[in-house]
Amino acid sequence: MALTKETTSATIKKYGAKDTDTGNVKVQIALMTQRIQQLTDHTKQFPKDANAKRALLKVVGQRRKMLKYFERTDLEGYRAFIKELGLRK
Repeated sequence: MALTKETTSATIKKYGAKDTDTGNVKVQIALMTQRIQQLTDHTKQFPKDANAKRALLKVVGQRRKMLKYFERTDLEGYRAFIKELGLRK
């Protein structure tokens, strides 16, 4: 159910400054977005899975906090990143 090592490393290479840059805000938000997509698909397939719903809400809240931080620290980077991920229209 978790992200595979290949997708995680590809995301880190795409959004991070270097291959081991897992603390970068962009990398963390991108990984959370992938996890949210997985959990959303799972909850659609198994609607009675309460633990998956709770995990989904938890990750959405974490991503929301990270997005607020990113918006507060780098507004132009935030806007470009949101557009790149396709989170808001």
